Amino acid sequence: MGVPFDMIDYRDHPLSLGLPPEWASGWGEDRYGVFTEISIGNAVQRMRWIAPGRFTMGSPEEEAGRFEDERQHAVELTRGFWLADTPCTQVFWEAVEGKNPSRFVAPDRPVEQVSFEEVQGFLRRANEMRVGLDLRLPTEAEWEYACRAGTTTATYAGDLEIRGQRNAPALDPIAWYGGNCGVDFELKSGWDVSSWKEKQYEADRGGTHVVGLKRPNDWGLFDTLGNVWEWCADWHGSYEPEGQPDPVGPTGGSQRVVRGGSWGGDARGLRAAFRFAYLPGSRFDRLGFRLARGQE
Repeated sequence: MGVPFDMIDYRDHPLSLGLPPEWASGWGEDRYGVFTEISIGNAVQRMRWIAPGRFTMGSPEEEAGRFEDERQHAVELTRGFWLADTPCTQVFWEAVEGKNPSRFVAPDRPVEQVSFEEVQGFLRRANEMRVGLDLRLPTEAEWEYACRAGTTTATYAGDLEIRGQRNAPALDPIAWYGGNCGVDFELKSGWDVSSWKEKQYEADRGGTHVVGLKRPNDWGLFDTLGNVWEWCADWHGSYEPEGQPDPVGPTGGSQRVVRGGSWGGDARGLRAAFRFAYLPGSRFDRLGFRLARGQE
């Protein structure tokens, strides 16, 4: 596994004694590590164990596509956490909410057009359905740590050669973005992308795709880059001073952090270090989320 040298051994995890948590409907171990599963109705979400450790957050000055707010700094996460292996799907959202707000309707596509505020309501209702579930959003630091999966390059597949606004071939195996979102896109509800310039592939219509089709990172996480932006728990602001463990961002603000880029994103926005933010009430068809849960 591609894990940082100073990470706690992946075998030191909540399932090491063979006792799954009460909220899990399934559990096991594979080449990516240990996992649990959450079932609500007919919907199942797999959760991957992300062990505690240290990493360098942000991007080096020479990284292609870099923005100034990506200052590199050392971060320590002292506690492990569970993180969904895909963005929240429409079928899982609907199992909790009884309705589907998405534009690109399909059970296994990511749910989108959900605001931060609506996600908070979803989390409350989901947690009421299973004793001890305690689902939440990841912090920004947790998100980047998990996305990197021990790597230090722009993406977990390596650095990017950005050939055009929507053209970085290294993204194609791992992410749906503005350069390839029209490949094999079949829904009538797709965006007209025919006029988008500098695309990796020519296409007329595009949008989200079924989760889990692209190559995962070394922790078995799919679609951390591309498909939909993912809400994080933090208010948006400058990074805290280096050396503070388990950072959670500013105590207040006007916008919440989103990470990962989307199906319509430019290549430079699909890097592990790229940061963006939206008002908590924002909802549109490039914006979703990923479930997290803290250590027992």
